[in-house]
Amino acid sequence: MQYRDFRRMWWGSFLSNVGSWMQNVALPAYIYNRTEQAWIVGLFMVAQLGPLLVLSIPGGVIADRYDRRRWLAGAQAMQLAFSLGLALCAALDSTITLLFIMQLGVGVGNALNAPAFGATLPSLVPPEDLPGAVSLNSVIIQGSRVVGPILVAILLGFGLEPWHVFLFNALTYVFVIAAILSVTIPHHNPPPEEGWRSLTLGFRYAKERPVIGRVLLSMTTFSFICLAHVGLFPAVAELNYGIDAESSTYQWLYSIWGLGAMLGALSVSTVFSHVDKRMSARNGFAAFGVALLAFNFAEGNVLVFTTGFTLGFFYFVTTTSLFTVLQARLDHAIRARVIALWYMAFGGVVPISSIVFGPVVDAIGPRIVLVAGSVWAFVLFRWCDITRLEKTRQVS
Repeated sequence: MQYRDFRRMWWGSFLSNVGSWMQNVALPAYIYNRTEQAWIVGLFMVAQLGPLLVLSIPGGVIADRYDRRRWLAGAQAMQLAFSLGLALCAALDSTITLLFIMQLGVGVGNALNAPAFGATLPSLVPPEDLPGAVSLNSVIIQGSRVVGPILVAILLGFGLEPWHVFLFNALTYVFVIAAILSVTIPHHNPPPEEGWRSLTLGFRYAKERPVIGRVLLSMTTFSFICLAHVGLFPAVAELNYGIDAESSTYQWLYSIWGLGAMLGALSVSTVFSHVDKRMSARNGFAAFGVALLAFNFAEGNVLVFTTGFTLGFFYFVTTTSLFTVLQARLDHAIRARVIALWYMAFGGVVPISSIVFGPVVDAIGPRIVLVAGSVWAFVLFRWCDITRLEKTRQVS
């Protein structure tokens, strides 16, 4: 936080993300209340995060080719406009289809923004402070996950409606746009590839470097199998614990889960700063598996909230450690291209998981889905051994 440009970008992004997570927690509950179908909630997750699968790579290429500050500001302005549209559609009780289109517009803006923003923040600090910057970058997401749902619970408690939440989110984009326009983003020389080779550069880079490839594949399967509950959280809360998705109890459960995730992200560069990030990522998978099982079979609000906090904590100990391992092995010239692949794995796969597992949850409930996620986390504990992989490469 001692670096002015990083500090401004961090605060602007944090305030904007508070609004985003207010919308992220209010919109699924609003859609589930109108439709009572988990698979439709999953479709809205696709609209929000699915564009990361399609547009992250082009977004990374464009971020390398054009003025990054203007590109970032434009992507944020696009999200602002569609969030306003979402608020208007909700206020008028528009069709689910129109709401979906507005949410898709927000998702497209986010997909175009994510690789450039993810590559920019680390460039605002010297290499020795990279772990702290990555950790604080994760805190942006998880801290807003705490504050956002609390604000939603307060606003709805005062009688405001979901469309007020969507309007508030739209206004928060002003903070990050102002931050982007007030900082100096370091210039870098983009890779020389053109055309199709430019689009596939990140894949080739990951294929040629086993550690990068292992991290990305681990995150991809983790998102798909282990994080199905993220997109289906309203259904999990209602079907497993009898917690209404529009109740204040649900908002507080989501906040407690987010608080655990925020502290998990922050702990990577504080309490666990001395721990090798390769080991904290690997052990995090095992701890996450245990926490997911405990959360799945918890009974009573005390145990549900406690295990929910623990689940969030190890979720972001794991992902923040993995992201630090990745960032530390990237050159600035290639960073945006590989970060695009990370956001595809980290965010773009989650809505696909919701689409696949949503019908399962509708048919037989969420418990079997969460058990599968726990089992796969233990598989990743065995497979994502970066330390051994690097030693093997050195010996060979």
